[in-house]
Amino acid sequence: MLVLVINSGSSSLKYQLRDTETHDLLAKGNVERIGSEQVPDHAAAFDVLRRELEPALHGQQIDAVGHRVVHGGERFSGPVLIDNEITRAIERLSPLAPLHNPASAMGIRAVEKRWPRMPQVAVFDTAFHRTLPETAWRYAVPDDLYRRHGIRRYGFHGTSYGYVTGKAAGLLGIPVEEFNAVIAHLGNGASVTAIRHGRSIDTSMGFTPLAGLVMGTRSGDIDPSVLIFLQRRGWDAEQLDDLLNRESGLLALSGESDMRNIEAAAGEGSERAALALDLAAYRLAKYIGGYHVAVGGARAVVFTAGIGERSPAFRERTVRLLGPLGITLDDAANRAAGSEPAVISTSGSAIPVLVVPTDEEEAIALATAELVGRAGEGADERGSGQAAAQADGRSGEGAG
Repeated sequence: MLVLVINSGSSSLKYQLRDTETHDLLAKGNVERIGSEQVPDHAAAFDVLRRELEPALHGQQIDAVGHRVVHGGERFSGPVLIDNEITRAIERLSPLAPLHNPASAMGIRAVEKRWPRMPQVAVFDTAFHRTLPETAWRYAVPDDLYRRHGIRRYGFHGTSYGYVTGKAAGLLGIPVEEFNAVIAHLGNGASVTAIRHGRSIDTSMGFTPLAGLVMGTRSGDIDPSVLIFLQRRGWDAEQLDDLLNRESGLLALSGESDMRNIEAAAGEGSERAALALDLAAYRLAKYIGGYHVAVGGARAVVFTAGIGERSPAFRERTVRLLGPLGITLDDAANRAAGSEPAVISTSGSAIPVLVVPTDEEEAIALATAELVGRAGEGADERGSGQAAAQADGRSGEGAG
């Protein structure tokens, strides 16, 4: 099946064309500057996308479109076939992900406008974390805030975690349903998740993707009284939002948000850069230790995503802090880790340490193909049943 995977932003549209039978990536790209004179809206962006895809399609037709949707709230625990009601539900969840869900809905409506009969599937970042127990997702605030406003821990990067969980368990030869691990998804946005029996039981991001680890420009965990303190001194909601989401994290500590630049600066003697790296590694190591307890003893610690896959120095800085757990790193294996899943710990390490490249787009494509395929089989079965009933009716009429 040829699946077009879409990640819609407010001003950009990233896409990949995948063949789910051969697992080939046929094309990828990014339509930018949506809202400009050249690309006024998402429907126009799809016109650009169609032209860019023509050489890769060779006259073939796209079979389905899979959309990455950041927030599924409590309603969505897995991928769903999209109809008008589902699109409206995604829009209703926009207050929980104002930068992401509205753009996803615009992308869905643009596909519907350009390809009215195209099957579309929504794959939610939050869905993998719907298995969190209440002790993990509940906040210690009045129940009315949860009942009326949905204030609870949701977690994110779920599509990545689901994909990496399967790959890591397979690498170690452990059935997924028996796999306990701590997985760190480290990019400009970063989170860590506790996996028990192949399912998410705790995760560092919360109501929004702001909580948890130190990130590129996001603060991660912070005493909420800081916000009250600043509000009483005249800061408004927009200023606080900018502070925590766009002006904090590695950027605030080092002056840079890109890990490559920070590591280079630290290598040149920058104390600010070294502090940023040490602080981020310390925060991550604390979570790994806590989640090791939460899963009842991790059988692996896994690094994935941009920084997790491509920064041996940051992996080493983090694992160095995990010595009390009996974890030891193989320096050569750590430096050599690349595009394939690999073990980077020593043979004597109490817990294996893995690098497992994520592929959220492939996961979305496979989920889309499976759901559309099942829906097609159901339609075929219903069609056969209807045809049989009609035949029976005609026979009855003839006999009468």
